[in-house]
Amino acid sequence: HYVNIVHAKRGILTGMTKDGTFLIEDGRITRPIRNLRFSQSIPEAFSEIEAIGAETRLVAAEYSGIMARVPALRIAHFGFTGATAAEQAE
Repeated sequence: HYVNIVHAKRGILTGMTKDGTFLIEDGRITRPIRNLRFSQSIPEAFSEIEAIGAETRLVAAEYSGIMARVPALRIAHFGFTGATAAEQAE
């Protein structure tokens, strides 16, 4: 949903996922989960890469229009720091 720089020299970013975050177990999507907030050093995350997907996807930054072709990454440890509140049934 958004990503902001916390510490430029250390490569620490904070941000939040947006609508479409799912739990993956044994390589399969099992259920949707709440949106998650993260604060993570990207160099540290990249040092924890366990697998890189063979296919790539072209994505655009929401506000800058910068395009990047990226693969899926499996990262051993990533610093999620919170989640949105549960949806209230009306």
